[in-house]
Amino acid sequence: MRRPGGWWRRKSSAEKVETYTRWSFHFLGVSEIAGIGLASYGRTGPQLATVLFLMVAAHAVVGMATASQAVDWLAGRRPQPVRRLWLLGAVTAALAVLAVGLAEHGPGGDGAGAAAVGVFVGIQGFGLGTLALGVPRRRAATLICGFSAGAGVVAFAAGMPWLAGVLLAGVVLLLGGFFASTAMLSVWLLSVVYALHEAKETEARLAVAEERLRFGRDLHDVMGRNLAVIALKSELAVQLARRGRSEAVEQMIEVQRIAQESQREVRDVVRGYREAALEVELAGARGVLSAAGIVAEVTGETEGLPAEVQSALGWVVREATTNVLRHGDAKKVAVTVLMSEGRVVLTVENDGVAQGPDPSAGADVPAGTGGSGLAGLRERLSAVDGTLEAGAAGKGLFRLTAEVPLPAAGPGAGAAASASASAPRGVAS
Repeated sequence: MRRPGGWWRRKSSAEKVETYTRWSFHFLGVSEIAGIGLASYGRTGPQLATVLFLMVAAHAVVGMATASQAVDWLAGRRPQPVRRLWLLGAVTAALAVLAVGLAEHGPGGDGAGAAAVGVFVGIQGFGLGTLALGVPRRRAATLICGFSAGAGVVAFAAGMPWLAGVLLAGVVLLLGGFFASTAMLSVWLLSVVYALHEAKETEARLAVAEERLRFGRDLHDVMGRNLAVIALKSELAVQLARRGRSEAVEQMIEVQRIAQESQREVRDVVRGYREAALEVELAGARGVLSAAGIVAEVTGETEGLPAEVQSALGWVVREATTNVLRHGDAKKVAVTVLMSEGRVVLTVENDGVAQGPDPSAGADVPAGTGGSGLAGLRERLSAVDGTLEAGAAGKGLFRLTAEVPLPAAGPGAGAAASASASAPRGVAS
């Protein structure tokens, strides 16, 4: 069964900010209905209040639909919703004219004019805030000034005193400017978050590219000179063989020796590229997690572990750290290394679990597993007779545990391991 709130945890930070921004603009529509439409019932008669409420509700629905398309445009998922923006502008202007007409020529009564004027000002303020989402900043300023000037002209044409028209124009200017500034600030924040998200992905790709370049450079350094020597000596051997010289055999023996030496050097390069030292991986995990804003607690003892055990556990730390950053939304990660009873136990626990019905299948993967990455880790651990367990460890927690038996090192090995377990030394904190 999928955990409640899993859809939110599966989102990246940028997607969460976008969802928050989108629903904030939808909430503005609800606030418009509640703050202006429903408030009319307490200020005038039920008939006029119902008319004003329906006007505000219609405007809010068009505004929410426009805001949704404008956010999609800002996220680069669709072209600019020009028609919807024109529709919202036309609806805002038409309803504003109707509201000021009701204020001056509608049914009388206590508060009728004030309720209609409130709708006149409110729908323009909310409308300008939504329109500012879908237009550039310079056009947004022109739009606000144009609506405020139009509000004064319409109020004067409807029969209001010029001073009241000027006052309404100023109120529309201030209210529209406030909502538009708030909307543009939210858009700016969303763009910054997406820029940071893209920068993080670019940094990861550059790190991979840099590692590939380093590996290619190492292979070039190892193989370039040796291949040149092999080519030269092979050509020399061919010439000597054609002349019937016995030195050709010696040259081919030298070629064979250089080829074998090249194989050994390539294996050394690949081994150094593939092996992961546990101490280095623990320090690297702390640095990477801290840079991502995640609290990292790394404790335990690594001294005295065989190289093959360190390499296998180092890969567990590397894979778990990578998947915490890639799949989860963890705030805290704890890595512990303990040695006891002739075995070493590595535990990686995080609070960013986002699991689906079957974590092992690779869909909706819990943070720290990587789905198919589990199979690779189990293969590496099986080479040293180790085991791997991964699963939920409480509400919102996920734990990955790797156990590797230690080779016997004499009668004092067990006592030494127990002493190490009873007094773990921090590798990083």
